[in-house]
Amino acid sequence: MQPSTNNEDRFFSGARELFEQIVDWLGSETVCGLEHGELETLLLENGYELLRRLLQGYLDRRSNDEIEGDCLGRDGVNRTHKIRGNRKLTTIFGTVIAHRIGYGGRKITSLNPLDAELNLPPEQYSHGLRERVAQEVARSGFGETVEIISKTTAAKVGKRQVEQLAYKSACDFDSFYAQQQAQSVEGKHTGEIVVITVDGKGVVMRTQDLRADTQKRALASSKKLNKRLTKGEKRNAKRMATVASVYTIDPLVRTPEQIVNPSESDQNIKRPRPMGKRVWASLEKEPYQVIIEAFDEALHRDPNQQKHFCALVDGNKTQLLLLKKYARQHQLNLTIVLDIIHVIEYLWKAAFAFYGDTSPQGEAWVSQRILLILQGRSSQVAAGMRRSATLRQLNPSQRKPVDTCAQYLLNNSAYLQYNDYLKAGLPIATGVIEGACRHLIKDRMDLTGARWSLMGAEAVLRLRSLYISGDWNEYWRFHLKQEHKRHHLALYLDGIPLMKRLFQACCSTNAPPTLAIPV
Repeated sequence: MQPSTNNEDRFFSGARELFEQIVDWLGSETVCGLEHGELETLLLENGYELLRRLLQGYLDRRSNDEIEGDCLGRDGVNRTHKIRGNRKLTTIFGTVIAHRIGYGGRKITSLNPLDAELNLPPEQYSHGLRERVAQEVARSGFGETVEIISKTTAAKVGKRQVEQLAYKSACDFDSFYAQQQAQSVEGKHTGEIVVITVDGKGVVMRTQDLRADTQKRALASSKKLNKRLTKGEKRNAKRMATVASVYTIDPLVRTPEQIVNPSESDQNIKRPRPMGKRVWASLEKEPYQVIIEAFDEALHRDPNQQKHFCALVDGNKTQLLLLKKYARQHQLNLTIVLDIIHVIEYLWKAAFAFYGDTSPQGEAWVSQRILLILQGRSSQVAAGMRRSATLRQLNPSQRKPVDTCAQYLLNNSAYLQYNDYLKAGLPIATGVIEGACRHLIKDRMDLTGARWSLMGAEAVLRLRSLYISGDWNEYWRFHLKQEHKRHHLALYLDGIPLMKRLFQACCSTNAPPTLAIPV
């Protein structure tokens, strides 16, 4: 490292002074009686202040180096009026002050070129603090985030500001994935099967953020209890989120017998894992919009449609119609598979009509019919259970789950060709989307007493989607570039601020600047 000049010492003298104080304190006898936990706490507090002073020194140095000149805005007008001002920036180390030259004129927008060089946000919270807030919001509630930020940084952020920062952090979600899909996938290893899967999950919302029909029913109904929603009221307090997932997977060829009565060797077979899995959800968008996005994502994995495309569903009619509609539009040969787990749930309810809840006979009955359905004989199973209900002379109430199950099998018979699906090695269960519903929504949104705003809930879903899909770091780099374009480059003629120069001491090569600490 180059030795510091006296000029540099002028900016970083406060940081050097505090560092020497910390070193002297650690070497003093007063520290000897402290436990390591107390040392950690005190060092952390002083460490934040040391880092804050270093950042303040750097900002002061950049301000001192700022050169006056012509400043042309997007309107082509030269800002001739110059004034040196300052602004606060709240960071994870504490609050610093950025001094810079402002360029303005009569009835024109003022510009601060140094803000553009440093990519300072328009609000007072730094991008580093915003990212920390976004990460915590994705994991816990807004109130909990306020406490975590207070305990783990030197900053204070209010609950309303936390929600606003989360929304701003997620604003480039759609454009990020749009540019991802514009990139080539050549050279990337992907599975031979492209899977699209969608589902729905309700989120309790504030009344003003419910969809129009639900809001009307909610306002028309009278509350039975003051402290909680009863069963019927919950339905009128929720807005449905559409959850989607796209991934590729290698085929796994199996037989119905291997699934229903697996041998020890069958159980030890190494199952292929999903590759490039992306999951996301939206309360704001209509189901058809999310399904369009799912098709775009799936076709990005295989633009030439050389792989086997498969859609896993639970039998929802709207989803089925939309999947078939967009498959036709894309001239895509899409195999639609009804989730076997949903089929099994219907079978169990029918079994309870014939046998007790804990009867081994009921379990055997379900296993036999699962085997038949996996062999492609679902219509035979439906006819048989109805015949059995008639022979047992079950009354209409008793046989209702039997008739419901039989009708479900008949209505969806086109999507129950499991014998063909298993031969082709296709997945037949929606474990990925069920897990997505749980991780994305239930674990985070389904909190006791919580009523979400549409803005806050949508932001949380987007941030959690980025985490679960493994795209957080790449997204954040993209988001910061977009912030720079939006709030700075777009304000200047040809997108070039006044001080479009690199800091020579740090950027003498094309390599990104690094913090080199001598050993």
